[in-house]
Amino acid sequence: MADFILRKLVVQIEEIHHDGGPAPAQPRLRGAVLAVVKNPFAGRYEPELQGAMENLKPLGLQMTDHLIRAMGGRDGIDAYGKGAIVGAAGELEHGALWHVPGGYAMRERLGESRAIVPSSKKLGPMGASIDIPIGHINAAYVRGHFDAMSVAVPDGPKPDEIVFVLVMAKGPRIHSRMGGLEVAQVKGEDGLR
Repeated sequence: MADFILRKLVVQIEEIHHDGGPAPAQPRLRGAVLAVVKNPFAGRYEPELQGAMENLKPLGLQMTDHLIRAMGGRDGIDAYGKGAIVGAAGELEHGALWHVPGGYAMRERLGESRAIVPSSKKLGPMGASIDIPIGHINAAYVRGHFDAMSVAVPDGPKPDEIVFVLVMAKGPRIHSRMGGLEVAQVKGEDGLR
């Protein structure tokens, strides 16, 4: 059993009022929760990693609940993404452990969510930033929700740590006007449209 000991949680909330254009009636919220954990596989090659995803499921739920509270509740959250920064003593595949625990935790807590959870991962030193892609929770083709949030933890990841990240947003980009599938047109049947 892999033990991912939690060192710290960091929450980042952005309230976006405008991006050079007119201010909307409601600002857009974009938030992230980052967990800095011990990497039990640091410094060695482990041929079988998949079982460790099960150990991360409680962390995924904890982080999801934390971020939903920080964003003022579930109402209006319609976009998400996830990612990981693996410290130098680990390997990129250790970040891939987050696919199921991070994505499925958000889907469970957010309810109706059929679209794939966009993801990114990288190896990095302490203070490394990562851009987490964001997409609509029910329809990947909603252009107004194509976005990313840059996040970092100044003192993580240490070489033997991983920073796991979840991101959520309420609403499209603040001045979205690129056409394509609009939220009102979403059928939510296949995760694409």
